Amino acid sequence: MPNVCIEGREHDLGHGLMVRRSLPSDTRRAVGPFVFWDHAGPVRLNLDAKRQLDIRPHPHIGLSTLSYLLSGAIVHRDNLGCEQIIRPGEVNWMTAGRGVVHSERFDDPAAFTGVGLELLQSWVALPQDAEEVEPGFTHYAVEALPQSVRPGVWMRLIAGTAMGMQSPVNTYSPLFYLHTRLEPKAVIRLPDEYSERAFYVVHGRVVTESDGHEYGVRKMILLDPHGETSVRALEPSVVMFLGGEPLGKRLLWWNFVSSRPERIRQAAADWRAGRFRLPDSDNHEFIPLPEGPIP
Repeated sequence: MPNVCIEGREHDLGHGLMVRRSLPSDTRRAVGPFVFWDHAGPVRLNLDAKRQLDIRPHPHIGLSTLSYLLSGAIVHRDNLGCEQIIRPGEVNWMTAGRGVVHSERFDDPAAFTGVGLELLQSWVALPQDAEEVEPGFTHYAVEALPQSVRPGVWMRLIAGTAMGMQSPVNTYSPLFYLHTRLEPKAVIRLPDEYSERAFYVVHGRVVTESDGHEYGVRKMILLDPHGETSVRALEPSVVMFLGGEPLGKRLLWWNFVSSRPERIRQAAADWRAGRFRLPDSDNHEFIPLPEGPIP
């Protein structure tokens, strides 16, 4: 099977905050346990405009979320009592399990400073026996994440196990998520112990050495599980590598992920009826349930 390139599609999160959504797509619903992938920015806004982009309280079930910043800052608040500023390179790993509510707001002064906000948002589905675990939230400082430097290659392991490193992030299934910076002509070979692997070009341009195909920014490449896994940078590049073991079919509707359609319908009914508790420190507004049929 040849490598597959996902172009992604533009999606408006509201008030003009545009993201490029690569997962789920018509081409592929997931890569290993990764069922959702958004790339936002970089974008710069003034104080009045940025508050309009706040992501109001909303619910999740059946997944772990990760907002990984390349620049800017976000303030996370949830109904577990956690409040945490997310800064570049840090990991805020929130496991929704049976249900959690959180908001992501831009009230920190550093939200859009410098080059602006640039965010990679991913959702990781939970195995069936963990879909209803107690919700939890853990913050990992940059210093807690393993890093490695090789000729022309800098790497930070965000989650999982890869490249001789193991992240402290508590995951529920085999996976890896790697942030790399590549100098021109640098080559990196992906770990081959996972059945599904992909990479996403944030900045720069790279080529897969097995077929000579070149890929530029905002492209997600699904790699042939039996093919070559070496990637070479053609210019200074930032590339995210990810993968893991598939968990079987998952339904994704709005902010809910589950292996069972009836569980998604129940979560939707609970949110509509106000049975999810809002964060104590952010309970004056929320995102209403979308209109339309529920699977």
